[in-house]
Amino acid sequence: MQLRKPARVALAAAAALTTGTVLAATSSAKPSRAHTAAATVHVVEHAITDTEIPTGGGKDVKGNILTFNNPVFDAADKKRVGHDEGFCTRIAPAQGIWECLWTTFLKAGQITVQGPFYDTRNSVLSITGGTGAYRRMRGEMVLKSRNGGKEYDFIFKLA
Repeated sequence: MQLRKPARVALAAAAALTTGTVLAATSSAKPSRAHTAAATVHVVEHAITDTEIPTGGGKDVKGNILTFNNPVFDAADKKRVGHDEGFCTRIAPAQGIWECLWTTFLKAGQITVQGPFYDTRNSVLSITGGTGAYRRMRGEMVLKSRNGGKEYDFIFKLA
């Protein structure tokens, strides 16, 4: 079966998602309690590299891919504590919906999330895994827009 270009791009993104390799990174953000108990990690992302990649239908159409690799700062937004990297697929342009997957790299380990991103409202994503201090953690990440979408609060509620 011959796939059209948008379908090939979507399949490539899905393959990268399921077979992707995660690289090490540094930061000082740590869980606020013991690693085996519930904890909250709060960092601030500066969305400076976000790039939408058209899949054949133009800007802001279903199937487009958004990629990013951004610095993250402590909850006070003063000290850089790591970075994130990931991608989103445009699901419903008229409703402003993306489906995303990304990893946040911190000194104590990595936290991976998956879920919705909305153009005009906050969202909650599932924590799907982690490494290091976060390897046994699950829970959710509350995503809150700041500064007109130039920055985002990532509030990881770990369990």
